Amino acid sequence: MPTSTTEKPTIGVLDPSSGNFFKYDGPAGTVVFLVALPLCLGIALASGAPLFAGIIAGSIGGIVIAALSGSQVSVSGPAAGLTVIVASAIQSLGSYKAFLTAVALGGLLQIVLGLLRLGIIADYVPNSVIRGMLAAIGLVIILKQIPHALGRDKDFEGDFAFFEKGQSNTLTDIVESVMSASPGAIVITLLSLAVLIFWDDLAKRAGKLMQFVPAPLVVVVLGIALNQGFAAFLPGFHLKDPEHMVALPVAQSAEQFLGQFMSPDLSVLGNQQVWIVAITLALVASLETLLSLEAADRLDPFKRISPPNRELFAQGVGNFLSGSIGGLPITSVVVRTSANVYAGARTWMSSFIHGVLLFGSALLIPSVLNLTPLACLAAILIVIGFKLTKPALYKLMYRSGWAQFLPFIITVLAIVFTDLLKGVVIGLVIGLFFVIRTNHHTAITVVNQDNYYLMRLNKDASFVNKSELRTKLRKIPVNSHLIIDGSKALYIDHDIHDVIEDFRKLAPYKNITLESKHL
Repeated sequence: MPTSTTEKPTIGVLDPSSGNFFKYDGPAGTVVFLVALPLCLGIALASGAPLFAGIIAGSIGGIVIAALSGSQVSVSGPAAGLTVIVASAIQSLGSYKAFLTAVALGGLLQIVLGLLRLGIIADYVPNSVIRGMLAAIGLVIILKQIPHALGRDKDFEGDFAFFEKGQSNTLTDIVESVMSASPGAIVITLLSLAVLIFWDDLAKRAGKLMQFVPAPLVVVVLGIALNQGFAAFLPGFHLKDPEHMVALPVAQSAEQFLGQFMSPDLSVLGNQQVWIVAITLALVASLETLLSLEAADRLDPFKRISPPNRELFAQGVGNFLSGSIGGLPITSVVVRTSANVYAGARTWMSSFIHGVLLFGSALLIPSVLNLTPLACLAAILIVIGFKLTKPALYKLMYRSGWAQFLPFIITVLAIVFTDLLKGVVIGLVIGLFFVIRTNHHTAITVVNQDNYYLMRLNKDASFVNKSELRTKLRKIPVNSHLIIDGSKALYIDHDIHDVIEDFRKLAPYKNITLESKHL
């Protein structure tokens, strides 16, 4: 459903009185909250930051950025792709408060990027690469969640890099999880998957009220109940170690809760390294956000187009606030966005609700949520991952031809075996090669009758077509009359004009008369 790119669309779901708000965005926001909670904590842990910093970033991503962004389905929060940058920056700057200064400055830089309208960069990413990114993320989610589903929780939730700490990687981690599988985790995972697959049919039979209850919420309640039952009746199945559970910080008082917020150390503003970190965060976070935004628009069932410049502005505001009160840097995140879409979200209110639930849970019920086994959350993510990387997508891309399939599959493999940003860059290089190749072969045609030749520029001509133009001009025989027609080209850059002028000077030596039209 097309909408304006400058204001929120009204499609009948923003009005709570219509009932659609509770039917779609409420349950979707709950699902995203359940997915985002362990990811926020895991990314904070991997970044060497306080765990509560992940909750702050996730809450701002939902509450603030969702309200400012022009996207209806994109969900923002701390991103796994920034963990290495964050961890090294905290260490190099000497303190977490100094790092918060860099985060706030990075947010201000993003605001400037949005005002300069640099979000247009995302429009130059080929569709095959975007589809490859989505498929790869789905595949990585499945591979990374298999160990959690089997009860091996050595690696943090939200880690999507192939190479892990020590000598292990994604594949060796799966092998080790199979060898040391926990029976309790397997039971929880299998029953959770069954609920996720068959819940729609069961809910319809149970009545209208149950249709408003999202399957992932049922899975979490089931996972907690099963594990508590194991503790009472099957101790060998009980997942009792803290590493198997959600680990939300528990404050013993209001004062202790408020003490988890931090302010940046402004005394480091004169430190050059702080500005380098800020620029790095702004650029990398903006790139990841723009790629995720493109993916969000592709996933959106209403096919709405989000304004990238407004998104950069919203992300900048979010990062400035996050850095100002102790949070991690924020980007738009494909995993949470895809969970949002597949949970049935219609508007930005679902993301807003997820942010409110994140903050509310940290404030009110951290002890209850800490009873949640990671195995049931792994089942939720596995189902989301499968929806992103369905076999039908690979068949569709293969039937689209090699120019589409190769950038797609190379992007998939590159992301799986490296990480998101490196994989996308590799995919972009391959995609650019095919773009140049396609333009190279279709931009210029030559026809002739006897010694009369017509060379036509079929589309805009740039430096990409310079080699082809020179090759075709060399093949014009002596004693010929050549007409170069640029009527179909709206733009001809300076490089093309230079090649034609060089040939004009050479033509008399080959007794070639040259005539140009619309150049």
